[in-house]
Amino acid sequence: MKLYDYILSPSCYKVRLMAALVAVKLDVRPIDFHPGGEHRGPELMALNPAGSIPILEDGDLLLTESAAMLVYLAAQSAPEWLGETADESARVQQWLSFSHRLTASLGGARLHEMLLRDGNIAALQAQGIAALRELEAGLIEQKLRGRPFLASDRPTVADIACFPYVALAPDGGVSLDPYPAIRLWSRSIRALDAFIEMPGIHPLHELKSEPNVPQDEE
Repeated sequence: MKLYDYILSPSCYKVRLMAALVAVKLDVRPIDFHPGGEHRGPELMALNPAGSIPILEDGDLLLTESAAMLVYLAAQSAPEWLGETADESARVQQWLSFSHRLTASLGGARLHEMLLRDGNIAALQAQGIAALRELEAGLIEQKLRGRPFLASDRPTVADIACFPYVALAPDGGVSLDPYPAIRLWSRSIRALDAFIEMPGIHPLHELKSEPNVPQDEE
Protein backbone atom coordinates (compact mmCIF):
# COMPACT_ATOMS: atom_id res chain seq x y z
CA MET A 1 0.00 0.00 0.00
CA LYS A 2 1.24 3.49 -0.87
CA LEU A 3 0.37 6.39 1.43
CA TYR A 4 0.80 9.96 0.18
CA ASP A 5 1.73 11.57 3.45
CA TYR A 6 2.58 14.84 5.20
CA ILE A 7 4.40 14.33 8.50
CA LEU A 8 2.59 17.19 10.29
CA SER A 9 -0.91 16.24 9.14
CA PRO A 10 -3.05 14.63 11.88
CA SER A 11 -5.18 12.96 9.19
CA CYS A 12 -2.10 11.36 7.66
CA TYR A 13 -0.79 10.42 11.10
CA LYS A 14 -3.95 8.53 12.03
CA VAL A 15 -3.45 6.32 8.96
CA ARG A 16 0.21 5.68 9.84
CA LEU A 17 -0.81 4.95 13.44
CA MET A 18 -3.57 2.55 12.43
CA ALA A 19 -1.20 0.71 10.10
CA ALA A 20 1.36 0.37 12.89
CA LEU A 21 -1.22 -0.92 15.37
CA VAL A 22 -2.50 -3.63 13.00
CA ALA A 23 0.95 -4.45 11.56
CA VAL A 24 0.28 -3.35 7.98
CA LYS A 25 3.36 -2.10 6.13
CA LEU A 26 2.94 1.15 4.20
CA ASP A 27 5.06 2.57 1.41
CA VAL A 28 5.06 6.18 2.60
CA ARG A 29 5.48 8.86 -0.07
CA PRO A 30 6.26 12.23 1.61
CA ILE A 31 4.39 15.21 0.13
CA ASP A 32 5.55 18.83 0.29
CA PHE A 33 2.23 20.10 1.64
CA HIS A 34 3.66 23.29 3.12
CA PRO A 35 5.08 25.44 1.77
CA GLY A 36 5.36 23.59 -1.55
CA GLY A 37 1.65 22.85 -2.10
CA GLU A 38 2.46 19.57 -3.84
CA HIS A 39 -0.99 18.21 -2.93
CA ARG A 40 -2.42 20.75 -5.39
CA GLY A 41 -0.08 19.70 -8.19
CA PRO A 42 -1.25 17.79 -11.29
CA GLU A 43 -0.08 14.36 -10.11
CA LEU A 44 -2.02 14.36 -6.86
CA MET A 45 -5.01 16.29 -8.22
CA ALA A 46 -5.37 13.48 -10.75
CA LEU A 47 -5.62 11.05 -7.84
CA ASN A 48 -7.80 13.25 -5.64
CA PRO A 49 -9.58 16.20 -7.28
CA ALA A 50 -10.42 17.50 -3.81
CA GLY A 51 -6.74 18.39 -3.44
CA SER A 52 -6.35 16.88 0.00
CA ILE A 53 -4.19 14.25 1.65
CA PRO A 54 -3.81 11.53 2.78
CA ILE A 55 -4.30 9.37 -0.28
CA LEU A 56 -3.99 5.59 -0.03
CA GLU A 57 -3.36 3.36 -3.03
CA ASP A 58 -3.57 -0.43 -2.88
CA GLY A 59 -3.55 -1.94 -6.34
CA ASP A 60 -6.64 -0.67 -8.12
CA LEU A 61 -8.15 0.69 -4.90
CA LEU A 62 -7.78 4.43 -4.29
CA LEU A 63 -8.98 5.97 -1.02
CA THR A 64 -9.04 9.69 -0.28
CA GLU A 65 -10.88 9.80 3.08
CA SER A 66 -8.90 8.94 6.20
CA ALA A 67 -11.87 7.26 7.94
CA ALA A 68 -12.23 4.87 5.01
CA MET A 69 -8.50 4.15 5.19
CA LEU A 70 -8.75 3.22 8.87
CA VAL A 71 -11.62 0.84 8.16
CA TYR A 72 -9.75 -0.72 5.24
CA LEU A 73 -6.55 -1.24 7.22
CA ALA A 74 -8.44 -2.84 10.08
CA ALA A 75 -10.45 -5.06 7.75
CA GLN A 76 -7.22 -6.28 6.16
CA SER A 77 -5.52 -7.49 9.33
CA ALA A 78 -7.53 -6.90 12.51
CA PRO A 79 -11.31 -6.78 11.96
CA GLU A 80 -11.92 -6.70 15.72
CA TRP A 81 -10.93 -3.01 15.50
CA LEU A 82 -14.23 -2.45 13.64
CA GLY A 83 -16.36 -3.73 16.53
CA GLU A 84 -17.26 -7.30 17.37
CA THR A 85 -21.00 -6.82 18.00
CA ALA A 86 -23.72 -4.86 16.23
CA ASP A 87 -23.76 -2.35 19.11
CA GLU A 88 -20.00 -1.85 18.99
CA SER A 89 -19.99 -1.46 15.21
CA ALA A 90 -22.73 1.16 15.43
CA ARG A 91 -20.81 3.09 18.10
CA VAL A 92 -17.68 2.91 15.95
CA GLN A 93 -19.57 4.41 13.01
CA GLN A 94 -21.07 7.10 15.24
CA TRP A 95 -17.63 8.23 16.44
CA LEU A 96 -16.13 7.99 12.96
CA SER A 97 -18.74 10.50 11.82
CA PHE A 98 -18.06 12.65 14.87
CA SER A 99 -14.33 12.71 14.04
CA HIS A 100 -15.05 14.91 11.01
CA ARG A 101 -16.22 17.64 13.41
CA LEU A 102 -12.87 17.46 15.20
CA THR A 103 -11.07 17.84 11.87
CA ALA A 104 -13.17 20.82 10.83
CA SER A 105 -12.96 22.65 14.16
CA LEU A 106 -9.77 21.76 16.02
CA GLY A 107 -8.00 21.02 12.75
CA GLY A 108 -9.13 24.32 11.27
CA ALA A 109 -7.92 26.21 14.35
CA ARG A 110 -4.56 24.45 14.15
CA LEU A 111 -4.12 25.33 10.46
CA HIS A 112 -5.01 28.94 11.25
CA GLU A 113 -2.49 29.20 14.07
CA MET A 114 0.36 27.15 12.58
CA LEU A 115 0.08 27.72 8.84
CA LEU A 116 -1.77 31.05 8.87
CA ARG A 117 -4.74 29.65 6.95
CA ASP A 118 -7.85 31.79 6.60
CA GLY A 119 -10.62 31.20 9.10
CA ASN A 120 -12.60 32.66 11.98
CA ILE A 121 -10.35 31.48 14.78
CA ALA A 122 -12.82 32.33 17.55
CA ALA A 123 -15.57 30.35 15.83
CA LEU A 124 -13.27 27.42 15.12
CA GLN A 125 -12.11 27.29 18.73
CA ALA A 126 -15.69 27.52 20.01
CA GLN A 127 -16.72 24.65 17.74
CA GLY A 128 -13.71 22.66 18.92
CA ILE A 129 -14.57 23.23 22.57
CA ALA A 130 -18.15 22.09 21.94
CA ALA A 131 -16.84 18.91 20.30
CA LEU A 132 -14.42 18.27 23.18
CA ARG A 133 -17.23 18.62 25.70
CA GLU A 134 -19.24 16.05 23.78
CA LEU A 135 -16.26 13.72 23.63
CA GLU A 136 -15.60 14.17 27.36
CA ALA A 137 -19.22 13.31 28.17
CA GLY A 138 -19.04 10.20 25.99
CA LEU A 139 -15.86 9.02 27.64
CA ILE A 140 -17.26 9.59 31.14
CA GLU A 141 -20.30 7.51 30.20
CA GLN A 142 -18.03 4.76 28.88
CA LYS A 143 -15.91 4.87 32.04
CA LEU A 144 -19.02 4.36 34.17
CA ARG A 145 -19.64 1.20 32.14
CA GLY A 146 -16.07 0.03 32.72
CA ARG A 147 -14.94 0.81 29.18
CA PRO A 148 -11.83 2.98 28.73
CA PHE A 149 -12.34 3.52 25.00
CA LEU A 150 -15.00 5.17 22.85
CA ALA A 151 -16.88 2.18 21.49
CA SER A 152 -15.71 -0.79 23.55
CA ASP A 153 -13.54 -2.02 26.41
CA ARG A 154 -10.67 -2.12 23.88
CA PRO A 155 -9.53 0.33 21.20
CA THR A 156 -11.26 0.52 17.84
CA VAL A 157 -10.84 2.58 14.71
CA ALA A 158 -13.12 5.16 16.37
CA ASP A 159 -10.42 5.99 18.91
CA ILE A 160 -7.75 6.32 16.25
CA ALA A 161 -9.99 8.55 14.13
CA CYS A 162 -10.56 10.99 17.00
CA PHE A 163 -7.23 10.90 18.81
CA PRO A 164 -4.83 13.01 16.66
CA TYR A 165 -6.86 16.21 16.37
CA VAL A 166 -7.74 16.03 20.07
CA ALA A 167 -4.12 15.47 21.13
CA LEU A 168 -3.02 18.44 19.02
CA ALA A 169 -5.83 20.78 20.11
CA PRO A 170 -3.38 23.06 22.00
CA ASP A 171 -1.70 23.85 18.66
CA GLY A 172 -4.92 25.67 17.76
CA GLY A 173 -5.17 27.46 21.08
CA VAL A 174 -7.61 25.02 22.71
CA SER A 175 -6.53 23.66 26.08
CA LEU A 176 -7.19 20.09 27.20
CA ASP A 177 -6.90 21.01 30.88
CA PRO A 178 -10.69 21.01 31.50
CA TYR A 179 -11.11 17.44 30.20
CA PRO A 180 -9.70 14.77 32.56
CA ALA A 181 -11.50 11.89 30.85
CA ILE A 182 -10.03 12.91 27.50
CA ARG A 183 -6.55 13.13 28.96
CA LEU A 184 -6.79 9.64 30.50
CA TRP A 185 -8.17 8.24 27.23
CA SER A 186 -5.27 9.85 25.39
CA ARG A 187 -2.83 8.20 27.76
CA SER A 188 -4.49 4.83 27.15
CA ILE A 189 -3.98 5.22 23.40
CA ARG A 190 -0.35 6.28 23.83
CA ALA A 191 0.21 3.17 25.96
CA LEU A 192 -0.90 0.76 23.20
CA ASP A 193 1.63 -1.72 21.89
CA ALA A 194 3.09 -0.54 18.57
CA PHE A 195 2.00 3.07 19.19
CA ILE A 196 3.99 5.48 17.02
CA GLU A 197 4.49 9.20 17.56
CA MET A 198 4.37 12.24 15.34
CA PRO A 199 5.75 15.74 15.95
CA GLY A 200 3.71 17.10 18.86
CA ILE A 201 2.36 13.70 19.93
CA HIS A 202 4.81 11.86 22.13
CA PRO A 203 4.86 8.36 23.62
CA LEU A 204 3.31 7.77 27.03
CA HIS A 205 6.63 7.64 28.89
CA GLU A 206 7.31 11.26 27.88
CA LEU A 207 4.12 12.55 29.49
CA LYS A 208 3.82 13.84 33.01
CA SER A 209 1.64 11.82 35.37
CA GLU A 210 -1.92 13.00 35.87
CA PRO A 211 -2.26 14.68 39.29
CA ASN A 212 -4.20 12.70 41.90
CA VAL A 213 -4.82 9.78 39.53
CA PRO A 214 -3.89 6.27 40.69
CA GLN A 215 -1.28 4.72 38.43
CA ASP A 216 -3.52 1.77 37.52
CA GLU A 217 -5.92 4.21 35.81
CA GLU A 218 -3.33 5.78 33.54
